[in-house]
Amino acid sequence: MCNLYTNTTAVEAMRQLFKVLPKFDRLGNAPPLTAIWPKYDAPVVRLTPEGERELVMMHWGFLTRKLSKKTGKPISPAAWNNARADKVQTASLWRDSFVNRRCLVPASSFREARGRSPATDFWFALKGDDPRPPFAFAGLWRHEQPELKDPVGNIDTHTIITTAANEIVRPVHPDRMPVILHPDDHETYLSGSADEAAALLRPFPAEDMQIVRQGIGILEDAP
Repeated sequence: MCNLYTNTTAVEAMRQLFKVLPKFDRLGNAPPLTAIWPKYDAPVVRLTPEGERELVMMHWGFLTRKLSKKTGKPISPAAWNNARADKVQTASLWRDSFVNRRCLVPASSFREARGRSPATDFWFALKGDDPRPPFAFAGLWRHEQPELKDPVGNIDTHTIITTAANEIVRPVHPDRMPVILHPDDHETYLSGSADEAAALLRPFPAEDMQIVRQGIGILEDAP
């Protein structure tokens, strides 16, 4: 699973990479983000009703109702920050969004942890001319959280799709890794049929990735 990533790409560079016209950029002067956690906001590229690409901020994690085990009363909602690729067309939480509301989630690296007490953090990025070439996770989004009746549910949220781990991620996290999309596949993922998009939910080639940092309790931008 993915529960921490970075997006240090400047807004103008994101517009160019993801082919977003300036008038559809809703980020303004948003700063680079060196640690993006669930339940926090992050940039997302989605389609407008007219089919234009739009760059917006969204809350990370589909929110669902959660009750206290002691009192049975509602507490802070659960945030579903990952969706399994093999469940997005069948699970009720994901199915409608996968058909109607797919998105790109810009990133520059992501973390997986191995071991416990303490865990070792491994930061993964793509290879390229830049130290951290920008890329996009395959994501889903939705407006409002139907399981929540109070105002906290009246927000846009997104989630990141995960698939089987490739050869570079598997020694750290043996089961899952986020789906990274090749730039040539962005349009198909956003605008294609559900079956066409599902065919893209596969592990990214391990030979095109690298571990850029590792250590105990480190953030990716730590000295």
